[in-house]
This record gives sequence, C-alpha cells and structure tokens, in this order.
Amino acid sequence: MKKPLLAFTEKGIYCEPAGVYLDPWRPVNKALITHGHSDHARWGHQQYITHHHNKSIMERRLGDIAAQGVDWGETTVINNVKFSFHPAGHIPGSSQIRVEHKGEVWVFTGDYKLEDDGIAPPFEPVKCNGFITECTFGLPAFNWRPQQEVFNDINTWWKQNKAEGHTSVLFAYSLGKAQRLLKHLDPETGTIFTHGAIENMTEVVRRFTDLPPTTLITKDTPKSEIRGNLIIAPPGTHGSVWLRKFAPYATASASGWMAFRGARRRRAVDRGFVLSDHADWSGLLEAVKATGCETVVATHGYTAIFSRYLREELGYHAYTENTEYEGDSEEEEPPTNAKETAS
Repeated sequence: MKKPLLAFTEKGIYCEPAGVYLDPWRPVNKALITHGHSDHARWGHQQYITHHHNKSIMERRLGDIAAQGVDWGETTVINNVKFSFHPAGHIPGSSQIRVEHKGEVWVFTGDYKLEDDGIAPPFEPVKCNGFITECTFGLPAFNWRPQQEVFNDINTWWKQNKAEGHTSVLFAYSLGKAQRLLKHLDPETGTIFTHGAIENMTEVVRRFTDLPPTTLITKDTPKSEIRGNLIIAPPGTHGSVWLRKFAPYATASASGWMAFRGARRRRAVDRGFVLSDHADWSGLLEAVKATGCETVVATHGYTAIFSRYLREELGYHAYTENTEYEGDSEEEEPPTNAKETAS
C-alpha cells in the first residue's frame, strides 16, 4: 500500500520524503508553519519556514527563533519535495501549505475563511489531490452574515453607548480578531484604546496592513479620557481589576460561537456579535469543491459530521484525523453544550 504524502504522527503532520513537519505540536528539526496562533506555531523547533508576514508575528510571540520567511507562491524544494505557501484568509500572515512530490499534490489549510476581511490576502483555492481542512464550524447551522452588516452593528452599538456616557469594551483575541475589528471600526465615533496585549500584536500587523490609529492604555491614562470611547481588550480581562476601573462600560464579544443561544449569557457580556475568523458550513464546502480534490481529511472541529456529509452526500473519500490544534483562541473553544441549537 502506498504511503500517504502527509502522515499524522504523535509529533504532527509529517512529510516523510522531505523529513519535515507541518504545524507540529512537538519539537522537531524543521517545521513549516501556517500561521501565528499558538496552537499552530509553537516554541521549540530547530528551524521554522513560514510566510514572511507570519515570520514577524512569530518572532514577536516566540522570541529568538531560527525562521525563514517566504513569499506567496514561492517554491521551496526540500529533498525533491516542492512546498509553497498560499493565502488562507484566516488572520494576517496565515497560509495554506501546498506539498508536491512525484505528481501528487496535497494542501494543508491550517485555519481559513473565505470572506475577505481587509487585513489579510483573501483565501486562494489551490488545486490538489488531497485536502486537509479544519472544520471548527462544520455544522449546517453556522451561516455567517456579511461582515459589513456585523461591523455596522458594532459601530451603532458604540455610538449608542457613547450617547449614554458609557465606555464600549470589545473582547477580542490579540492576534487576528482584534486587528479585524480595528480595521472596520469607525474612528470618527471616538478614540480606540487598546490593552497592552492587543497593542503588542497590532504594532507588528501595522508593518504590512493599514489600520486606524489606537491609543495604548497605561497606568497613567486618565479615566476621563477613556469614557465614551472604545477599548479592545483580551477576553481574559473580563471582570478584572484592570477593567473595572473604567466603569461605567458596556461589554461585547465578537465570535462565531455567539451564533449559539446562551453563549452571550455564559460569557457574561452585554452584546454578542457573530463574527468568525473561520469558514462557515457553506464556506468549508466551497473550499473543498474549489480544490478539485478526491480526498479530504478533517482535522479539528466538527470532524465526524463534516466528513460523513462529504462521504455520504458528495462522494468524497473523506475521513478524520486527531490533532492538537485547539484552544489558544476563544474561536477554538466550543460552548459548554455544543449540541444546543444555533440561532
């Protein structure tokens, strides 16, 4: 039986002919990395290869690492295996990795979305024989509204809070979601303040993305300057002493999980905006179809449901594989009761 070009091992996704791993979760000699979220880009590898935008992000997050940056579509040959990076549209610097050897082509997506968010090059379909896909939101109930409608809602919410004398607090993951929100906020409404963790990653993303100005909150920032304006902060600050000093405020979370009834209540926020950096059900299906592949491997999310649909309804050779891609983002954490009905 022919060995697969990409195999799932205890260290990660392994390309044996090249002797390299893709987004490995255990330390290895050479790792090709799709994007900078910590479940995909981990510390401890001897050498990293990634898109040059993500190289900057990883160096900020991981410190002094041996990393090589490449451009979109640039071919890197390792032991006669061809590798190239293609836009995934997930967050700034995020890539799909194309692997070609002896006429066989596989694509590993990492995480992705199809809607152009304005801060990352949009998802690029890549023809292949085998497609390794996430399915974080791989249920038919997940069907995203056009993002501009969501951003209009967020900006209206901010204006209403300001009219009532309240500060608006948006909770967002520091890499990706925070910059996406920032890109589409209306700076004419007021000043956009940031928590240090948000500003740290935004500073890197500004090198290759045009973003509105922000003001870092320091211990010397007067509360009077913040009132009525907007704060972008990590979810971990919810209920903290740091945040309470800015009261009165209204809180909101922007996440795909806000599509679940009760998600806003569990997170104890005033508003929930359904906005994900992952593909919804139709987006996942569209991505699979666009590759022209025969084989689909579902790696994280609603893997069993998505792969069964591909097999039984669409005729793909589809199956699941276990990985350790999870949990450094609120986008990766399903609600307590993942079986509840989505709104």
